Amino acid sequence: MKSRLWWPLLALGALLALNLVLAPAFFALRFQDGHLYGSLVDVLNNGAPTLLVALGMTLVIATRGVDLSVGAVAAIAGAVACTHLAGSADPGGAGTAVTAIALALGLCLVLGLWNGFLVAALGIQPIIATLVLMTAGRGLAMLLTEGQIVTVDNSAYRAVGAGHLVLPVSILISGAAVAAIALLTRRTALGLLIESVGVNPEASRLAGVRSRRIIWTCYVFAALCAGVAGLMISSNVSAADANNAGLWIEMDAILAVVIGGTSLAGGRYSLAGTVLGALIIQTLTTTIHTVGVAPEVTLVLKAIVVICVCLAQAPKARALLRRLAPARAETTKAATP
Repeated sequence: MKSRLWWPLLALGALLALNLVLAPAFFALRFQDGHLYGSLVDVLNNGAPTLLVALGMTLVIATRGVDLSVGAVAAIAGAVACTHLAGSADPGGAGTAVTAIALALGLCLVLGLWNGFLVAALGIQPIIATLVLMTAGRGLAMLLTEGQIVTVDNSAYRAVGAGHLVLPVSILISGAAVAAIALLTRRTALGLLIESVGVNPEASRLAGVRSRRIIWTCYVFAALCAGVAGLMISSNVSAADANNAGLWIEMDAILAVVIGGTSLAGGRYSLAGTVLGALIIQTLTTTIHTVGVAPEVTLVLKAIVVICVCLAQAPKARALLRRLAPARAETTKAATP
């Protein structure tokens, strides 16, 4: 697994080198009013929601599943929080912000239980089970906001996505989430059990592993991660946009997981690879904006870079390159007098 991290590292290094050539100021950092600013900080800050969603997606994919509803769950979380804040008698109070966040995460917990119930208890294919919530979720978010962009003015809530403690709070939250899930899955047997369920859930069940409970837990965790990401997105702009909040974030999360070397067939995952994948996607997005590429070309360039990294990691592509390399060496040797 460690060798698989070389290709994402190489891709990230290439993107940073490109920025060094095209815009040297990309690496400039400055302190202002006790806060750290710079393009590198912006990459981490803007990529924090994607990283959180990708963390949850990593564990779901490790169990041989996928969760397409995380973008809708993020939109619902923002809609619930902002609707509660806007309709409260004390919309600017810290207690109101705490209640709004608790309500949003509570609903995300229920949505994760629903996804887990469909997949683990009823045995519905994950892509179909989560497609239901992916479709209905944005409708639910629009019902909550009545189809309008709900704006709020609450400093405590705004701190979640736009606050600073030297670094942006969103970076600290996502970093803490990465550390916590790494300790939980790599320092306990949970990671091994997740991988065993992903390899063969039936064999794991016969061996005494409660595979359904583990799958269920992974979907709940993914929904909670998506909920926190949705709170970051809405608090950063102090508004809930049910149509655009978290739009296509599920695709970026899946790409981050795949780039990081986690197998879509389940049974093997890499949290470090997922972090690298999320950084690659956000650095690529920032680079495209920095060099002034037209927005309509952004998705095409992103797809090209992602497919190149995935091909570089593919065992068959690497085996083909290894076979071609000696052939070229023998041809060069034969042509030399």
